[in-house]
Amino acid sequence: EHCGQSASGLFGNTVSVAEVAFGWWEGEAVLGKGQQASFDALKRIRERSPFSWVHVHPDNDKSFINWHLFRYCKAEDLEFSRSRPYRKNDNNFVEQKNSTHVRGILGHLRYDTDKELEAINSLYRGEWRLYKNFFQPVMKLKEKIRDKGKVHRRYEVPKTPYHRLIESEHIPEDTKEKLTKLYQGLNPAELKRKIDEKIHRLFEVYEEKQGGTRATPSKKQTPRVTTKSYLFNGTTTLTSVT
Repeated sequence: EHCGQSASGLFGNTVSVAEVAFGWWEGEAVLGKGQQASFDALKRIRERSPFSWVHVHPDNDKSFINWHLFRYCKAEDLEFSRSRPYRKNDNNFVEQKNSTHVRGILGHLRYDTDKELEAINSLYRGEWRLYKNFFQPVMKLKEKIRDKGKVHRRYEVPKTPYHRLIESEHIPEDTKEKLTKLYQGLNPAELKRKIDEKIHRLFEVYEEKQGGTRATPSKKQTPRVTTKSYLFNGTTTLTSVT
């Protein structure tokens, strides 16, 4: 929810989708929490996903637990399950992405106009999804071992969703070739510059909505953008936006 400090009225929401095996993420901003708007956002996300969907496991919310999505899953032969009430760990994969991929870049301001949602979707559908999925390593839990009351966690070597997808035997070769061609044409530094430009434009639109006065949100409301460098496979330097 992008409601700011008040949940009254109509405001923007992000439909956040996280794939379990590869860590691939997609997002789509919609106005309100209507069933049809959420359903249309899911269909747009599925169309640009580089893999086939086999199962849908949404939050326990009426935006997703409805006849629109149920009939769609049945018609498309998709397994459908739901989270248990008050159990956030039932959807931990997407909950993690809500923090790093949504709040980390948009903050806690209120976005409730078409221009603001257009700016957000320009990020989600373009540079932000490319940057996160092709250049941001993701840690995955390998195993948990309980020893004398203590739980020891071991993790796999961090890899980007793109590299996990390329290594998968379940992805068709033509899809891998298309993704590899796209990856080779991307420049993470240029993506970062365009992301910064679009974030700046979003806050300009937000300030225009406020009457032209510069907004002075609290520290919690404003996303903090910093950069970190990682060495990937000994050759490629990646830049992290947090």
